[in-house]
Amino acid sequence: MGALRTPREKWVEEGLRVLAAHGVDAVRVEVLAKGLGVTKGGFYGYFDDRSALLTEMLDTWERESVDDVIDRITRAGGDVLDQAQIAGQLTFSNDRLLPIDLAVRSWARRDADVEQRLHRVDNRRMQVLRDAIGASCDDPDEVEARSLAAFSLAIGQHLIAVDHPGRTRDQVADLAADLILDRRRDPSRRDDRSPDRP
Repeated sequence: MGALRTPREKWVEEGLRVLAAHGVDAVRVEVLAKGLGVTKGGFYGYFDDRSALLTEMLDTWERESVDDVIDRITRAGGDVLDQAQIAGQLTFSNDRLLPIDLAVRSWARRDADVEQRLHRVDNRRMQVLRDAIGASCDDPDEVEARSLAAFSLAIGQHLIAVDHPGRTRDQVADLAADLILDRRRDPSRRDDRSPDRP
C-alpha cells in the first residue's frame, strides 16, 4: 500500500495560513511542506509551480469571502440591511478571513494581477452594500457615499489604533454602522448599543 498523499486542499489552506501570518513572500513550497510535516515532493503532484498555488489560494479566498458569504446571506433571507451587516461580519470580523483579506490587500499593492482580483472582489462587496442601502434610499449619490462609508468602516476599523473614552471599539463601530445604515431613525431596528452596555 502506498503512502497517503497530503490532499491538495491542505496545501492551499497552509498557503493561506502562511499568507495571513507572514505575507506572500513567505509562501514557499519548503515552508508549506515543513508546516504540513511532509516533503515538498507531494506539492508537484498537484501544482505545476508556486504561481499555480498562489492562483488557487486567491480562488479560495474569493470563493469563501464573496461567493460563500453571498450564498449564506441569500439563504438566510430577511432585511437587506441586516444581510449587508451580516456579510461584513462574516468577512471582516472573521478570525480566518480577515487576516487573509488584509494580506491580499498588502499583496495587491505590488502585484497588478492581484490588484485586479481585489478590485473585482471589492466591487462585488460594494454592490451588496449598494443594494442594501438603495432599498431604503433613492438618492444615488447618497447610496454611493453611504456604501463607501460602510465599506471603509468594515476595513478601516482593523487598521486604526485609537481609544474611545467610555466606549468599547465594538460599541463605536456599531454606532457608526447605525449612522451609515440610517438605523438611528428606526429604534425598533437597533440593539441596545448605548455606551453603558456591558
